[in-house]
Amino acid sequence: MARIRISLPDTYLLTVELPVRITDLNYGNHLGNHALLGLLHEARVQLLHHLGYAEVDPATGLGLIMADVGIEYKGEGFYGDTLSIQMAATDLSKYGFDVVYWVKNQDGREIARAKTGMLCFDYNTRKLRPLEDRYAARLRSGE
Repeated sequence: MARIRISLPDTYLLTVELPVRITDLNYGNHLGNHALLGLLHEARVQLLHHLGYAEVDPATGLGLIMADVGIEYKGEGFYGDTLSIQMAATDLSKYGFDVVYWVKNQDGREIARAKTGMLCFDYNTRKLRPLEDRYAARLRSGE
């Protein structure tokens, strides 16, 4: 069976720290896959805010929609861990970009690598829209 392999970039736009909560654990008493995806979502929202954007602008209906996600698990996360999530924007295209995540615990042990494919979307017309040049420039520079 082919495995997902997430390539890590050389530089990152932002690192956020998020705690593993008791509600993030599964029956194996470690960080569940459903909870990790939620933590990645929180980290992505913080990245977009850092860049001056939101996943959806309620005034205009313009935003992003997730096209795909891939997660490569490397280790377990446990209650009380603080996850350090480094993020970069890669593979910018006409309609979107990927966000790559590198997740480690407070001891630097790798927990996961992930990628989400994000597309620019108009929630009023329910159609894709092009990635604006100034948005792409901020994704490239982090400023």
